[in-house]
Amino acid sequence: MPDIVVRHIDEQMAERIKQLARERRWSINEVILHALRYGLGLSPGDVFSELLLEPGDIAHLTGAWDAEEQAAFQEALSALTMASPASLSEAAKSYERGTAEERR
Repeated sequence: MPDIVVRHIDEQMAERIKQLARERRWSINEVILHALRYGLGLSPGDVFSELLLEPGDIAHLTGAWDAEEQAAFQEALSALTMASPASLSEAAKSYERGTAEERR
């Protein structure tokens, strides 16, 4: 696959590319490739839509997360990786006791 170098990108365009990469959690290269495909009419849809869907993605059948929801989920996963197994086990037991009492 050939490489192409693009020169003289203005600051506003560079910042927008970086912003989209952060929001979508894509690489800068992925953002540029998607933008080129869309701009050249090679993409069946707007890949920068708020739904973050790829063509052919089944996420639209059940919904999709926006960038804020995805970031919150990643933050929660990071917190879980730092928690000790013992504290997670105790939290699960406490939750189970609480739900059992609610059912009574």
